Amino acid sequence: MSIIEKAIEKLEQQAQAAGSAKREAAAQAVVTSTPPVSSAAVPPGAAARPDLPLIELPLARLNELGLVTPDRPRSQIAEEFRLIKRPLLANVEGKGAVAISNANLLMVTSAVQGEGKTFTAVNLAMSLSMEEDRTVLLVDGDMAKASAGELLGVPNDARGLIDVLEHDDISIEDVLLHTSIPNLRIIPAGLLHERATELLASEGMRRLVRELSTRYTDRVVVFDSPPLLLTSEAGVLASLMGQIVFVVAAEQTPPSAVTEAVARIPDDKVVGMVLNKTRSNPLQQFGYGYGYGYGYGYGYGYGEQQEGEGRARRRKTNAG
Repeated sequence: MSIIEKAIEKLEQQAQAAGSAKREAAAQAVVTSTPPVSSAAVPPGAAARPDLPLIELPLARLNELGLVTPDRPRSQIAEEFRLIKRPLLANVEGKGAVAISNANLLMVTSAVQGEGKTFTAVNLAMSLSMEEDRTVLLVDGDMAKASAGELLGVPNDARGLIDVLEHDDISIEDVLLHTSIPNLRIIPAGLLHERATELLASEGMRRLVRELSTRYTDRVVVFDSPPLLLTSEAGVLASLMGQIVFVVAAEQTPPSAVTEAVARIPDDKVVGMVLNKTRSNPLQQFGYGYGYGYGYGYGYGYGEQQEGEGRARRRKTNAG
């Protein structure tokens, strides 16, 4: 190879090197010109995961069933649940008669089926979501029926609480569903599981409850629980909660059942009684309402509203 040929080859190599350097510099310029996303710009939990559905709440159907909705903020049922939620929120804010651990964890339960437990849990969550400075998480903890999720339009095959407890690679973010009410979230029950009681009593459940209680200071968590006398899961859940909302159907629930069910709630829990299906006025032929009794002398209210718990649909058993 002649000197000229060697020189040309060297120049070509230098040109190629210069071109590569320019392309690399240009690429770096493109990267650095894109401003990093500030973590403060996207608060935790503010955006739903793109692969999870946004639950468009069936407000028209909920109105027909007589539930609390943003469309009817001055309805009789809305006024009833304003009375019911006030002492609960007072405890959450530390303004109650006594200090309560995990006061923002509310469990709605009953002695037996058919007393309006899920109806009350959904109404309470909807009413709480109307608070200006609160976010609400409704957890469907009734593994056998999953009525709350069905009532609010959650897909039947949605993963939920039981899946988080069973699988280490599934987190709360993987099952937490956003709704058309911006400050209302839902965690479905998930598929039925033969070891549901053991999973709810596990250390994983205790960690999850602590996370739900402390992760967001403005959040109130409402658990729709199974009836206390029908499953052992309800007693386990009660031990993890701060406040218990106990639903009793007027002229329906035997006093002995109420006594036995309340005895299964740990002594350190604050229990509020919701008397459902009460006759608001003896002169009126129809109409049902709510009374609220509280262990520390809070009052109660009356109204007229038909109880309308959503029809349950049994889910497929998880063989795993």
